[in-house]
Amino acid sequence: MVKAIRVQEHGGPEVLKWEDVEVPQPKEGEIKLKQKAIGVNFLDVYMRQGLHNRALPLPFIPGMEGAGVVTAVGPGVTSCKVGDVVAYASLQVGSYAQERILPADLAVPVPSSVDTVEAAAVIFKGLTAHVLIHKGFKVERGHTILVHAAAGGVGYLICQWARAIGATVIGTVSTKEKAVQAKEDGCHHVILYKDENFVDRVMEITSGKGVDAVYDSVGKDTFEGSLACLKYRGSLVLFGLASGEPEPVSVAQIAAKSLYYTFSSIGYYTDVDREALQVAAKELFSNVANGVLKVRVNHKYPLSQASQAHIAVESRKTTGSVVLIPQDE
Repeated sequence: MVKAIRVQEHGGPEVLKWEDVEVPQPKEGEIKLKQKAIGVNFLDVYMRQGLHNRALPLPFIPGMEGAGVVTAVGPGVTSCKVGDVVAYASLQVGSYAQERILPADLAVPVPSSVDTVEAAAVIFKGLTAHVLIHKGFKVERGHTILVHAAAGGVGYLICQWARAIGATVIGTVSTKEKAVQAKEDGCHHVILYKDENFVDRVMEITSGKGVDAVYDSVGKDTFEGSLACLKYRGSLVLFGLASGEPEPVSVAQIAAKSLYYTFSSIGYYTDVDREALQVAAKELFSNVANGVLKVRVNHKYPLSQASQAHIAVESRKTTGSVVLIPQDE
């Protein structure tokens, strides 16, 4: 038996229970991991609350990202072997555990130049950032983009990556402390949205033209403003709903500027395309190793205190990445 966090019923952070679980041996195409670090994602909160569009049968072990050492491989597995250090990010839950079973095709090797905790902290958010800036809207040199929650777990990586590509990056944050981080992470302009109207500031910064793309993980509170910030033929890339689901978009709103609107979900890129996953992960870890992407592991909690991590994430008091560290207990 090992320890894991399980959700027996939907609700607040208090439903995250520290329990004994049995981890079987891997079957065909599976591997068994002894986990070294587990990333916390806002999607974990949605799933715990029962608000995610995927209805998970209760009880379940939450979590979709982590890194660890392969301790066993099932029949037919050739992509890794016992002793390999791997990381994974997937919509398949189960990471809040000391050990877990995982489809081998979802695991990618962690190079020796990347720390295991950093790998767990960046794998889901980094792959998400890769999908957003290469697939949701392809950022190129000369583009101007707006990133909401620029100091958040995905936002700070988008800012670094887009600036390295050569884009002009505008970020919104809630506090002066987060504004300092956003500047360090590549934002050319930072907007304190509680102190000023972000639409007015974006239009001022862009001389009334608007931005090529908005990356929005906030949802309801920023949605209308995000549309207003876009230039003609601009793209609104939604990837989260931290403030709730926005009102339905009318055809007239899109037609007014001939806009593009999408919701980019990592699982529909990396879970279904092993080759795409490998390419994205290789580029991600390469950028971490060579310093293009600085991984901010700003918050660490023991796995048994996952509820405290969720409280911090929900209150929006966190910046960068939140990581759970499994302990032998």
